[in-house]
Amino acid sequence: MTTIERHVDIAASPEDVFDLVCDLHHYGRWLPSAGDYEGTSEISPPPVAVGTTYVEHSRTGVRHGLVIALARPDVVAFRQPMALRPRSLGRIESTVSMSFAPTAGGVRVTRTVDLGLPRRLALLRSFVVGRYTRESERMLAALKAYAEQPRAARTSA
Repeated sequence: MTTIERHVDIAASPEDVFDLVCDLHHYGRWLPSAGDYEGTSEISPPPVAVGTTYVEHSRTGVRHGLVIALARPDVVAFRQPMALRPRSLGRIESTVSMSFAPTAGGVRVTRTVDLGLPRRLALLRSFVVGRYTRESERMLAALKAYAEQPRAARTSA
């Protein structure tokens, strides 16, 4: 198991940022498709709760996500096993948790990804971990940029 942890400080309330992360139906408002993320689809009907399911397609495989923890405004966690393409490569097991801690200027968001790689990918471990790390950083930067906009600018985007 490999753990990736990244943080970002956002000048917004923990509740607002938590709500953005939990609004799976509207990720496209703040998280553009790029790299290993082509968008979230096939989402269970709202509201998002423990047990909500979703699918994320990418060039390298398909993630079948499940919300496994949700405590507003403190933490949300997702189990995201990814069936790789081609299937003979196996499956990457991943759990992503996001915690939201109030700060004097807003909220510190911590994104933790626990990865379990199939043995077949042992030689590519650093490459795969690097891709997951870059995606965590991209996601947090997009979340910060969007959440720090004035609310009026967010609703018109």
